[in-house]
Amino acid sequence: MAKAEKERPVVAQNRRARHEYFINETMEAGLSLTGTEVKSLRTGKSNIADAYAGAEGDELFLLNAHIPEYSQGNRFNHEPRRKRKLLLHRRQVNRLIGAIQRKGVTLVPLSIYFNESGRAKVELAVVSGKKKYDKRATEKDRDWQRDKARLIRNRGKE
Repeated sequence: MAKAEKERPVVAQNRRARHEYFINETMEAGLSLTGTEVKSLRTGKSNIADAYAGAEGDELFLLNAHIPEYSQGNRFNHEPRRKRKLLLHRRQVNRLIGAIQRKGVTLVPLSIYFNESGRAKVELAVVSGKKKYDKRATEKDRDWQRDKARLIRNRGKE
């Protein structure tokens, strides 16, 4: 029997990414954080709506993610929008850098969470942009699925 997948507590979520992009592939990456960033993440007030991952040299960084300053973190506090290194295997980094360099492909964080051992992880997605008509078609399909489920559910009650 397979283990039931536990619900992981999500600290920050990028809901807009699923609307704006086609998600081609997802993967989990570690984050290199300072102590005050971890404490601030645990309060749950971070924002990754405008964040993306970019390559600098042969490393990947999470850019434009907002983790607010920790309220009790005196002079050792962190910058809220600093770039944070993504921790991945070398083969994964090389593959993702190759994907970024192709036209129309971006790395976007979908969520930040803490795993079972308490380490901060980010769920990255390799995405390509949707056009306006793609967004309308997706919304139309979602509405139809909801209506279909409602019709099936109410079928026996008439």
